[in-house]
Amino acid sequence: MNVLVLHSHPVEESYGKALYKQTLESLQKAGHAVDACDLYAEQFDPVLSREDRLIYHDYPANTDLVKPYVERLKQAEGLVLVTPIWNFGFPAILKGYFDRVWLPGVSFDLVDGKVESRLRHIRKLAAVLTYGATPFRAFAAGNPPKKIVKRVLRAQINPLRPVTFLAHYDMNNCTADTRARFLEKVKTAMERF
Repeated sequence: MNVLVLHSHPVEESYGKALYKQTLESLQKAGHAVDACDLYAEQFDPVLSREDRLIYHDYPANTDLVKPYVERLKQAEGLVLVTPIWNFGFPAILKGYFDRVWLPGVSFDLVDGKVESRLRHIRKLAAVLTYGATPFRAFAAGNPPKKIVKRVLRAQINPLRPVTFLAHYDMNNCTADTRARFLEKVKTAMERF
């Protein structure tokens, strides 16, 4: 299976980067063809410009500025997000990726005012997330990233398929042991993806 792995952490020597590397390695070990998309390393421009917005609904012209990313998404049969959660949301670069790449005609069509998915070719979805917050604080805040992954993205891809959701909470108080255990959990999950 061709798996697109989206990564959005700017620090090269970080736990987030270690999770990304482990994800790539484990998916490859499982026999998947991996498209490693490190948004910071690729210098992805997350800004939805005035021009982008004016042609937002004009497929295929709306894809001109992000065509390579659109093609990568169209080739994906699996999608894995590896990202930190900042202020109970995705980093701006990942949010910008969704705004600029998941366009009408690419990820969905509007038919008689209703959204119809164009991402049914993606058969599997996973997220590997790190939170500074505890599970309770994330729950109390509504845990928007978890809802986006398990509800919004899942609905766009296939609402009937399970989602692999892995989160290391309370990174502000993590230890070498908690990080090692979570890294092992990611390794196992991605080898079974």
